[in-house]
Amino acid sequence: MASHRPEDAEPDGIALPTAPTPEPPAGSPFAQDPAQTQTLLAAIVQSSDDAIVSKDLSGTIMSWNTGAERLFGYTAEEAVGRPITMLLPPERLHEESRILATLVRGERVDHFETERVRKDGRRIQVSLSVSPIRTSDGRIVGGAKIARDISERKLLEAQREELLAKEQIARALAETANQAKDNFLAMISHELRSPLSPILAWARMLRRGMLDATKTRTALETIERNALAQAQLVDDLLDVSRIVAGKLRLEIRPVDLGAVINAAIDVVRPAADAKGIRLHVVLDTETDLIAGDAGRLQQVVWNLLSNAVKFTPRGGRVQIVLERVNSHVEIVVSDDGRGISPSFLPLLFERFQQADTGIARSFQGLGLGLAIVRHIVELHGGTVVAESEGEGKGATFTVKLPRTIFARTAGEIERRHPTRGLPTDPASYASLDDVHVLVVDDEPDSNDLVATLLTACGAEVRVAGSAAEGLAELARWTPDIVVSDIGMPGEDGYAFLAKVRALPGAIANVPAIALTAYATSTDRVRIFSAGFQAHIVKPVDPAELAALVATTAPRRPRLGRSS
Repeated sequence: MASHRPEDAEPDGIALPTAPTPEPPAGSPFAQDPAQTQTLLAAIVQSSDDAIVSKDLSGTIMSWNTGAERLFGYTAEEAVGRPITMLLPPERLHEESRILATLVRGERVDHFETERVRKDGRRIQVSLSVSPIRTSDGRIVGGAKIARDISERKLLEAQREELLAKEQIARALAETANQAKDNFLAMISHELRSPLSPILAWARMLRRGMLDATKTRTALETIERNALAQAQLVDDLLDVSRIVAGKLRLEIRPVDLGAVINAAIDVVRPAADAKGIRLHVVLDTETDLIAGDAGRLQQVVWNLLSNAVKFTPRGGRVQIVLERVNSHVEIVVSDDGRGISPSFLPLLFERFQQADTGIARSFQGLGLGLAIVRHIVELHGGTVVAESEGEGKGATFTVKLPRTIFARTAGEIERRHPTRGLPTDPASYASLDDVHVLVVDDEPDSNDLVATLLTACGAEVRVAGSAAEGLAELARWTPDIVVSDIGMPGEDGYAFLAKVRALPGAIANVPAIALTAYATSTDRVRIFSAGFQAHIVKPVDPAELAALVATTAPRRPRLGRSS
């Protein structure tokens, strides 16, 4: 019900009971006794659930019913003769003067919703209706007030409003999330399709023999470059998935940051040279070793350097500095490129954030690299900050890592992953002479690729297009190692290896490598738990696969081999 301020009330009044009283209906017990009628009316007022109070024009309480006692906590003896303002909160004292002014004008106050104070100090929500009290000659001598407790209704209204506000917020968040999802899907679709276009176009021209030797070399370089770009996008998405799930892990070892930086520079130098960007490197040789994951730290430096090269115009300059500062080391990457607007700096390290997000944006990417950088640095106990004086004024990224000194004991050899530092020259791939390999994959293209690669390295290779074909091949032929896909129709790689491990004889212990597109940490745990000795992620790196087969296959005499 709507509230009415005192000045909005309509004229009305209550006359004192001195005028002639109409005759009661026939049959009424008070038909012949007006005094009893007045007694009945007084009893009605006294027994009302609402508070009914009268006051004079000075605001002094003249009468106080039982309902008022229940509502406000004062007895009639405590209330009568005291000012009505004892019920008003200090900040609402002005309301009484406005109500009295309304009464003096001969007007009513209808359903005025406000707040009053009980005897115990508790505030309650009330709805007030106040009418002027008139004498027989029409003079206004006071006011009759009816107060009703609306605290419960107000509470329910507030709860309803709160629920409505929460629902609106939830709807807005859902709409925002849905829009963000649509934007992200559109962005990732664009980023994945963009490198596909040159890959498919060049591949079709190669297949049709449309290219000379020079163009063939260009085509192969373009295909490789764009395939690597796609693989990097997938790796970034997987890294973000691991970060969100809290499953990004580090392999902590002594790390030479100078070597890490040089390796990252080697990766970005071709892109810098293509744009005529000068790379200025300043390395402090006294930083010693720190505790960290060399691969992940190289990922940090590579991301920062590739960003600097991407946003620096042709002929610009990128500088990377490594120096020791007290108990930590700093890696500082700075450029004189596009710069960062002050409004975007706080969002720079958030996932899927890019300063330029329109379809006409100048630079590609998913906005994941810097989010990954921050998380990797924080996992190392460090910090990363970005600074820029504004757009067009370059940017500086500073990574701070805690400094820990390691000393290797005599004869200790650094542990290295078997594929680390692999050669890119096919002639120097690992030799697989006299190694027999069974390849199991439902994708013919993958089987052809792996078989061609391993055969070129000297291995004898047989392929199977399913788990059933693989088991049938094992019944005829004993390989030294099995390379199996995981996601296959019918029986997957896990079921296949379980059946292999259940075979009689030595074949049950044949080493197995999982070659699959499943690449999360959960997948790795399941792969190794299933009995695979190694895991390699698609798209396959030829040198890595050859090295992994060479290190996993046993070097033992092959007796009784059937052909």
